[in-house]
Amino acid sequence: MPRDTLTRNQIVHTAVELLDAEGLEGLNMRALGKRLNSAATAVYWHVKNKDKLVLLATDQVWGELPLPDLDAVDWRTAATAMAADLYGMFTRHPWLVQVLAAHVVYGEGKARHDDHHLAAYEAAGFTGTQADQAVAAVFTYVLGNAAGAAATSSLTRKLNGDGTTAEQHFQDAMTKAQEIAMRYPRLRARLETAAATDYAASPDKTFEFGLQSLLDGLERRLA
Repeated sequence: MPRDTLTRNQIVHTAVELLDAEGLEGLNMRALGKRLNSAATAVYWHVKNKDKLVLLATDQVWGELPLPDLDAVDWRTAATAMAADLYGMFTRHPWLVQVLAAHVVYGEGKARHDDHHLAAYEAAGFTGTQADQAVAAVFTYVLGNAAGAAATSSLTRKLNGDGTTAEQHFQDAMTKAQEIAMRYPRLRARLETAAATDYAASPDKTFEFGLQSLLDGLERRLA
């Protein structure tokens, strides 16, 4: 595709697709140009380097997050929805966790979301620094929970690229981890019950439990 027929939106949209498929380490101008059926030099005409492209891709994804109507729902419902949407974004696009660790992230999409996030907590009664801290506490909780999914996605790509099936590797690792855990009484007790299976089968329930506990604590601080 010649450079005069490419648009920045096409490039960013395709970059998101490439990041979803190959992760942050798989994004480069040559691979992107191949997906666009264009030379890498044509991509550089619109986006000057990989770092800028990563920021544009990140902000596009952030800009797709829905914003709850604060006049239609209470602050707790809005805060829960926004946290769940953030978690969904990070798990759908696990490369975002890597980006946050390596880049200063900014843009219109993120600013739009951050401003609305603050508004939700201000609607609860948090003001100034309190609102900032409440938002930061919830965001950090969401990001921490999503880090596991991001690590699993990255490891799966690496293992499959090496010719080792990810499922086999994870099974071997779980077997070794359980052998070690059986030497410790509390871990052994959980392995010998359905607790471990229930947790593995329902990570979303664990996320929801932690989120609501965190919001409970924030609500008590208001009182």
